Amino acid sequence: MEATPHSRPQDPAGEAPARVTVPDLQQMKDEGRRITMLTAYDWGMARLVDEAGVDVVLVGDSLGMVVLGYDATTPVTMDEMLHHAKAVRRGVRRALVVGDMPFLSYQVSREEAVRNAGRFLKEAGCGAVKVEGGGAVVETVRFMTAAGIPVMGHLGLTPQTAAATGGFRVRGRDLASARRLVADAADLEAAGAFALVLECVPAALARLVTERLRIPTIGIGAGPGCDGQVLVVNDVVGLFDRFRPSFVKRYAELAPTVRAAVGEYVADVREGRFPDEAHSFTGEPPWLADLRAELEAG
Repeated sequence: MEATPHSRPQDPAGEAPARVTVPDLQQMKDEGRRITMLTAYDWGMARLVDEAGVDVVLVGDSLGMVVLGYDATTPVTMDEMLHHAKAVRRGVRRALVVGDMPFLSYQVSREEAVRNAGRFLKEAGCGAVKVEGGGAVVETVRFMTAAGIPVMGHLGLTPQTAAATGGFRVRGRDLASARRLVADAADLEAAGAFALVLECVPAALARLVTERLRIPTIGIGAGPGCDGQVLVVNDVVGLFDRFRPSFVKRYAELAPTVRAAVGEYVADVREGRFPDEAHSFTGEPPWLADLRAELEAG
């Protein structure tokens, strides 16, 4: 079959690469190999991230802020998450795709949590889901994992409840909150969570939690002591520039490049420089004279 501009690249053997699985992540921790995770929200970016070798692609509810223009993650709905998760899954051949369960999709009841998590697996083709919080969420995680749903936990700064728990700031700075985080991490592991995101946690505390858990930890603003790292891809490549979290390392600055390119396009169109002959289908067709004559004759 002839290749198209959007064809997926094939391996030398013509086969798709082996997919990363939940057991693979555990094996990576056991062997001391670092886990890489990035967000993606559409087919095109997911394809690029996957081809770059990322182990886990998170369809984060951060899409509310970086894609949909909301001021927070809480307005994001299940339908919006599933829409984007389906697109991401179509673009990923190797990485484990994790769907981020949005606010109130798992807090109302355990039954509803299982139903919504199942939609990520059944409808979007995700390999796992992620939920925020400890405490009361632990029993929900236990219920979900008992139903056969792979669940990734998330402790520290939990954006969905940040407004009710002190805003966007580092968590675990005092002894009481550090004890609670350590206990929640152990409880989530016991409930069956296969991995744990630690967000905006002091590096020393994140390292301590990582050492105490058998399951892998994935840090975001939690220092180098975690088993892996995750960032929002739009932050990594500089597409989202409303603000820059202090823990983000920018590997590109695409927003200025995009603005400049679009600005040149606007100027070229307005000044008549685009399209030119190189970007047009030139040559006068032999039937043009006949068509003109017909039109003039009415």
